Amino acid sequence: MKAFALMRRRSDGGFSLIELLIVIGILSVLAGAAVPLAKVTMQRQREIELRRSLREIRTAIDHYKDAVDLGVISRASIETENDGYPPDLKALVDGATLLEDETGRKIRFLRRIPTDPFTQDRDWGLRSYQDEPDSNRWSGNNVYDVYSQSNGIALDGTRYRQW
Repeated sequence: MKAFALMRRRSDGGFSLIELLIVIGILSVLAGAAVPLAKVTMQRQREIELRRSLREIRTAIDHYKDAVDLGVISRASIETENDGYPPDLKALVDGATLLEDETGRKIRFLRRIPTDPFTQDRDWGLRSYQDEPDSNRWSGNNVYDVYSQSNGIALDGTRYRQW
């Protein structure tokens, strides 16, 4: 009688092999569904970061152009073929000397050049005002627009280079 009671206590407290296999199967299905979802979420976050970086650089280019057009920055300090656009992205970080300021203060348009989240580099594709809108080669005259150097395809099916 004592042996029967001991055996009964052991079997009541554990899980059967079938129960363990069912739990492992359910967990593997859930993990299999979570991995693709995590990859899409990470790609979506990088796309948001790319849009933010492009907007930041393009806004700085526009502010530089506005400063030249309003006479805040001297046209003599930039090349005449620039049409008021910065000669390169470094000019947005370095800034330009204010026209009516005897102290030589500069106005800066970017703190730093943002990193492309897909290439992990600060080397952006550049277009000048004289280039074709879909050109992949920069003529070197000025910086009118920027684009990503990534060859990847976005979640919406477009190429990152076309953003």
